[in-house]
Amino acid sequence: MRKVFLAFVTGAMLSGAAIADDVKIGIILGFTGPIESLTPAMAAGAELAIAEVNASGSFMGGTGITSIRADSTCIDSAAATAAAERLITSDKVNAIMGADCSGVTGAILANVAMANGIVMISPSATSPGLSTAEDNGLFFRTAPSDARQGQVVSQILGDHGYKSAAITYTNNDYGKGLADSIESNFKAAGGNVTINVAHEDGKGDYSAEVAALAQAGGDILVVAGYLNDGGKGIIQASLDTGAFDIFYLPDGMIGDSLPTDIGDGLNGSIGDVPGTDSPGAAMFTEMAKAAGFESGPFAPESYDAAALLILAMQAAKSTDSQDFKSKVMDVANAPGQKVFPGDLGKALEHIANGGDVDYVGASAVELIGPGESAGSYKEILVKGGKNTTVGYR
Repeated sequence: MRKVFLAFVTGAMLSGAAIADDVKIGIILGFTGPIESLTPAMAAGAELAIAEVNASGSFMGGTGITSIRADSTCIDSAAATAAAERLITSDKVNAIMGADCSGVTGAILANVAMANGIVMISPSATSPGLSTAEDNGLFFRTAPSDARQGQVVSQILGDHGYKSAAITYTNNDYGKGLADSIESNFKAAGGNVTINVAHEDGKGDYSAEVAALAQAGGDILVVAGYLNDGGKGIIQASLDTGAFDIFYLPDGMIGDSLPTDIGDGLNGSIGDVPGTDSPGAAMFTEMAKAAGFESGPFAPESYDAAALLILAMQAAKSTDSQDFKSKVMDVANAPGQKVFPGDLGKALEHIANGGDVDYVGASAVELIGPGESAGSYKEILVKGGKNTTVGYR
């Protein structure tokens, strides 16, 4: 039965079947920029949830949903806010799945989403600063805060026997928030941080930055950057000069393109990225393959973000953000019927019949505090030129 369903959803995604476009969801991600290798699978994950719902015909009496993509660039806040403004004012989206990187997400929230009263759910913005950002109840994220990731990084470093670490971070909200969280947690656990310094993205030469890091020393270099930009440049320069030969790779550095670009020099490095070994994660991987794409970092969280938007609308019996924003936490958490990937049609029917749902999804979603994921992580080891999962935290 599942195979039949997957084939039907795949067909709907690929054929662009005629579906009423009464409801629109904007998908704003960095299709260009320092994480551009990650965003195709993220967008496909969100669109898979939309296709699943459309195939079911169970959303608000058969109303269809269309998605509209926009480019956040990940790092250019002016471009991101302009793109989000077009989604809302020109394309008339009812909600936003995104953005991705923390700085542009915060800018869109402050300058566009709040001004227009539009709900947005980010699958990957992890800055701790977003936990306390003013949002009028409009902002949620299926990714955990880097306050949690700092704890995980410290645990993994300690378990691998590292006593000292140098840290370099991309010079923005994401990088600084994560680097500070790593430093505070590692020091609290008895570790020594030899240096904690920013690097700029977009440079062709990182020899000066690497020289400063090498002078400070450390058993391992933590690179809290982006895999398609400065983070990659720092690693390559470190290997070229012999400054460091082992690296810690937080979530923004995890993706298939980095070990491919760097080569054997990255083998033995360790890292982390949000993820679980839950049943929902396996279901999503199967569905993604049937739909013609491979799951990757933050793709499950993107599916979940889109699904939560749709379920909240159904629960509120409204596609107006002011009506359904209060339902996001309700559909994400207990009590209620548990919902996994592939169950969205049944969940919508259950809600329409007056039932409650507890959305588990592809990433074992549990929203806490200001509407962010509690946080589970894959522990990564680069081995044989590939990122391999060696455990969960």
